[in-house]
Amino acid sequence: MRILVVSDIHGNRAALEAIREPFDVCLCLGDIVDYGPEPGPCIDWVQRNATHCVRGNHDHGVAQNVEVRGASGFRYLTAVTRPLSISQLTSDQRGYLANLPTSRMLTLDGKRFLMVHATPRDPMDEYALAEAVEWAGLLKGLKVDFVLVGHTHQLYSLVVDGITVVNPGSVGLTRNGDPRATYAIIEDGEVTLKHVDYPISQTISALDGFVKDPQAKWMLTDLYQGNGLVGRWTAENTISSEG
Repeated sequence: MRILVVSDIHGNRAALEAIREPFDVCLCLGDIVDYGPEPGPCIDWVQRNATHCVRGNHDHGVAQNVEVRGASGFRYLTAVTRPLSISQLTSDQRGYLANLPTSRMLTLDGKRFLMVHATPRDPMDEYALAEAVEWAGLLKGLKVDFVLVGHTHQLYSLVVDGITVVNPGSVGLTRNGDPRATYAIIEDGEVTLKHVDYPISQTISALDGFVKDPQAKWMLTDLYQGNGLVGRWTAENTISSEG
């Protein structure tokens, strides 16, 4: 069985549609919306293609119209783009986001999987990097083979106490200096972490009809071009709450 794992699409349709891997099952780890200019088509893609999907913190915020205030970094981008995302979605699309579970346990190919957006302890908000010591505590007591997580926008895979933790990074808004969309393939129990080029100029052009705020537009353009945390601005104090 070939499993495609995607996360943190963030309204970037061009990046999402660049993933053309064959798959038997598609698993989506949330944050379909916010930041990017085309949230509706991204929800439609997930509804058509994802066998299972869990809710991310941004999906929750858009579904429930959670107001965010922030003067800098990713909180600022969320504050600017959230009302714009909401205005583009139908009631059915927001209903889909609202009804997504915060976690899902399933068995595929004889392996037990736990899907969450962030961590098993805090499914929507906790920020955990590829550190075995930290993950050992987060995995304690779990009887699974794989834990699939997103939220950090960092691509990684590691084995801790016999459990494979897979983070497919971000389809729509990478933060590691590489502008390519990222995702993961799991086949016969083996994990492959992947990158794919996409027409970044198409996403940047779509911002013109989406974001009027010049600062937010500049920041998003910087991220799409592969800068972000290694570029001209940082948001280290806000990443954990706005993955």
